[in-house]
Amino acid sequence: MIRHIVMWSLHQPADAPRFKALLDSCSALVPGIVEFDVGIRREGLEANVDVVLVSAFTDAAQLDAYQHHPRHKEVAVQLGAMRAGRHVLDFDFDTSAGAL
Repeated sequence: MIRHIVMWSLHQPADAPRFKALLDSCSALVPGIVEFDVGIRREGLEANVDVVLVSAFTDAAQLDAYQHHPRHKEVAVQLGAMRAGRHVLDFDFDTSAGAL
């Protein structure tokens, strides 16, 4: 499995709900998505970013298919205009211990 985590800082933090909605529209683009959670900063909780995507894919080929999907590319252009910064980490993880 591949975990795909992306965090964004926005030019206008008030845009976070719209940003989240755009990301959520990509949650079922390829059959290999097994987890897709988008969170936004909430007052009173610690945060250094405005939006985070925590997702998991069955393998690197499914992550690649997601990243090259036309809808994902369309959304990425819209998100790009709203973001001030982006951090990403993709890594292998083992689900044999029961944790996803």
